[in-house]
Amino acid sequence: MRRRLIGVVGSSRGTEAQLRLAYEVGQLLAQRGAVLLCGGMTGVMQAAAQGAREAGGLTIGIMPGANAYESPPNEFIEIALFTGMREGRNYLIACASEGLIAIGGGYGTLSEIALGLRMGKPVVLLDSWQFHIAGEPVEVLTAHNAHEAVELLWPRLPHQP
Repeated sequence: MRRRLIGVVGSSRGTEAQLRLAYEVGQLLAQRGAVLLCGGMTGVMQAAAQGAREAGGLTIGIMPGANAYESPPNEFIEIALFTGMREGRNYLIACASEGLIAIGGGYGTLSEIALGLRMGKPVVLLDSWQFHIAGEPVEVLTAHNAHEAVELLWPRLPHQP
């Protein structure tokens, strides 16, 4: 059976609490044998990659620049894919991931959440965006801690052939 490819998206800065959550999510995903896919930069992306790597997991960064000079990957990214696509890489992250966990984040994270949802991917929000349409909340999976985020996501991943 092939390994799961899970996207962890979030701010290039992030609060201390969000960085701790990202680190723990990365660890938990690696412990389940998943490959962590992220934007490869700093903040939430770096914390998640560090957690995954320290737990023995594989990390892939979908980089915004065309080379390491334009967008140096963080030190915990094992495989850096340089796209030269800037924010367009958000589509690649959402498309390549079997499911996404969003931690905190700004407009880039919002685009990854929206793209994932539009593609029918399971998305779990952890200290992240909240959605309302015409004042009514939109039903999106929301977790309160790293363990709950992974537990909510896992059974919703597509079945492997």
